[in-house]
Amino acid sequence: MTKKKTSGVIIISTFPTEESVKKIASDLIVNEKVCACVNLMRVQSVYIWQSELQDQMEILALFKTTNWHSERVKEEIKKRHPYQVPEIVELKMDSVSVSYLRWIEHSTGLIKNTGKELL
Repeated sequence: MTKKKTSGVIIISTFPTEESVKKIASDLIVNEKVCACVNLMRVQSVYIWQSELQDQMEILALFKTTNWHSERVKEEIKKRHPYQVPEIVELKMDSVSVSYLRWIEHSTGLIKNTGKELL
């Protein structure tokens, strides 16, 4: 049996307001420890919804996690998202620094702090 290798993952989702994503983000980072970081950015989105062109300001969220936690993160976003059809996209970190991946692993409880610096 092959051992699954840890890889970094970014889950992308857009939200209508900062308030609608901040509680989810803090719960995933602090309470559940399945995300290391969530970046929030204001973006303008242009899209078709119910046959009408929409032009809205949204909050783009980048949830930084690992392949071990990505399904849990996506489930939680889907369950708590205010949109009827939420954007939930998973991107694999094909090229990521070892030290950043170790920080994500440490932040999500995959490796324990040994008192040594992260690589």
